[in-house]
Amino acid sequence: MTSPTTTPQPLQVRGACPHDCPDTCALITTVEHGVALRVQGNPAHRHTDGALCTKVSRYAERSYHPERLLTPLKRVGAKGSGRFEPVGWDEALDDIAQRLKAIAARDPQAILPYSYAGTMGLVQGEAMAGRFFHRLGASLLDRTICASAGGEALVQTLGGKVGMKVEHFARSKLILIWGSNSIGSNLHFWRLAQQAKRDGARLVCIDPRRTETADKCHEHIALRPGTDAALALALMHQLITHGWLDHDYIERHTLGWEGLRERALQWPPERAAEVCGVPVQQIVDLARAYGTTQPAAIRLNYGMQRVRGGGNAVRAIACLPALVGAWRDPAGGLLLSASGHFPVQRAALQRPDLLAGRSARTINMSTIGDDLLRETSPGFGPQVEAVIVYNSNPVAVAPESGKVVQGFAREDLFTVVLEHFQTDTADLADYILPATTQLEHWDIHTSYGHTDVLLNRPAIAPLGQARTNTDIFRALAARLGFDEPCFADDDLTLCRTAFGDAVDFQRLLDQGFATLNVPEAPFAQGRFPTPSGRCEFFSARLAARGEDGLPDHLPNFEAFGSSAQFPLAMISPPARNFLNSSFVNVTSLRDIEGEPLLEIHADDAAARGISSGQMVRVFNQRGEYRCKASVSRRARPGVVNGLGIWWRKLGPFGTNVNEVTSQRLTDMGGGPVFYDCLVEVATLPEGA
Repeated sequence: MTSPTTTPQPLQVRGACPHDCPDTCALITTVEHGVALRVQGNPAHRHTDGALCTKVSRYAERSYHPERLLTPLKRVGAKGSGRFEPVGWDEALDDIAQRLKAIAARDPQAILPYSYAGTMGLVQGEAMAGRFFHRLGASLLDRTICASAGGEALVQTLGGKVGMKVEHFARSKLILIWGSNSIGSNLHFWRLAQQAKRDGARLVCIDPRRTETADKCHEHIALRPGTDAALALALMHQLITHGWLDHDYIERHTLGWEGLRERALQWPPERAAEVCGVPVQQIVDLARAYGTTQPAAIRLNYGMQRVRGGGNAVRAIACLPALVGAWRDPAGGLLLSASGHFPVQRAALQRPDLLAGRSARTINMSTIGDDLLRETSPGFGPQVEAVIVYNSNPVAVAPESGKVVQGFAREDLFTVVLEHFQTDTADLADYILPATTQLEHWDIHTSYGHTDVLLNRPAIAPLGQARTNTDIFRALAARLGFDEPCFADDDLTLCRTAFGDAVDFQRLLDQGFATLNVPEAPFAQGRFPTPSGRCEFFSARLAARGEDGLPDHLPNFEAFGSSAQFPLAMISPPARNFLNSSFVNVTSLRDIEGEPLLEIHADDAAARGISSGQMVRVFNQRGEYRCKASVSRRARPGVVNGLGIWWRKLGPFGTNVNEVTSQRLTDMGGGPVFYDCLVEVATLPEGA
């Protein structure tokens, strides 16, 4: 008699989304016979609640993509020719280590790591990589490309990247969604906002573009790019002149009120309306709503800080909740980033002590185009001779990409790229090393939109010959003779190191996430993590650097109306189904997006003889790119929206929107000014 056989049940593996989004979703990957069948949101995680964005719901498609890199490749043709041949891991790593060792013998600062948020994981991000580059003595990278201006502004005003807990937006009665297309980039916050709306809350979207989120709000304020601080100061003007202030909160829990009051009174609504390009009555009505509605909350996002005065703008907006005492209620206040609540043990992970007293220069990732083209100089140091790129695609995402391409195309620049696919940057590499995806490795994650720690378990074995970032840097460290015990730490050890005893790691192993103990209303009694313990309208730290201690409106470098040659302001928000340059090569998502588009208002299109579907050139003094025009209500007059970020080689003429963006930097934090950009748009000549 034979025993009945049972069919093994598919495995359900808990993980975390690795991508650069405030939501940091908890994932469930269904695995059968070692194959990931689907990726879903974890219903047990309250912030995810079983739902994923369209992008990440296709993550299995991305991992099993037919163009996935599964073997190391070595360049055999000219830079940019696309000619590579497979090579064994030992041969590749031996040669890379030998090349790096020779450069380091002259000056290790000639070696530069270049990475960002291709994964937000603390382990596959900068853990073993940080140890390797610190021990090597390589140049340091200032990772500014997304959020540094806004982050610095929060530090100077609130004391850190801290704010209200996202779940409390569901009880707010007024929500200002400022510089965020939440439907596309903050889905789970949007669900909370919709709950508040159903309960009677008013939703106001403040954004130059009429986004999908703006469509669903009660009101859209379509201000010009880079004028957010002017609007915030005008709101303060109205709060002051109408007495919509919480004087007790201001007295007990703020610093610099008299100076801020004097500055705000210089910004009547009429002045701000002219600068922002919006009706005076919109400003007046918004101020009344904000000053008389409790609880009122602001969901700020990083788009609005990508201009010259981005830091000042965030500072001005971050002052508003303290003026009306919104912080007293858990459902009032502001949230830009919650990442400062997480007690990450970065020094233990990245080991800056391995520099052993050496000083290394710092290079800003937003100026990589210029920096790769610099020669040795006293103010700069040695010429960059080698770049190791991981978790980033700088040729597509960095500003003024014409120069970025020139820099990476240098025949004398040794370039190694750790990647999943042959991106624009990988095309210019000397070696391409296949990296694992989130389904294939351990990692641990914070969030900048909620206050839960998430653990990612590997769901499947690495495909082909793919290796984790950590394993690649361990192997290079061994070949360079780095014998410190920290280079032997495995990935699970690194996950445990990330928070030390501050987070219950067994809880992470058991359920995949753990909630931080953060007060429900963190600043109801003040106690801001600033030097003064108050919300600092005036920052003595900024003043000590010779900067204005109070927030102010700083006009864009390329301000609206300042150039007859380039009369249109351009912003470059992400296409809804892409995330930076990730997912651009996922066929199902690219099919939804179609092709690179420039949204242009009907008045601006008519003045240039442009119709929807027509190929146009978008240009300025830095370069040009070509795409199809979409005459659209999503563009306001005088502003065009270049949706990004497409890989250059997937664009119709081998360029993308960053061909025209600038390498200038923000007022604080050294961030890029992607949305501080003037252009002209023209039809293409017949036959072009």
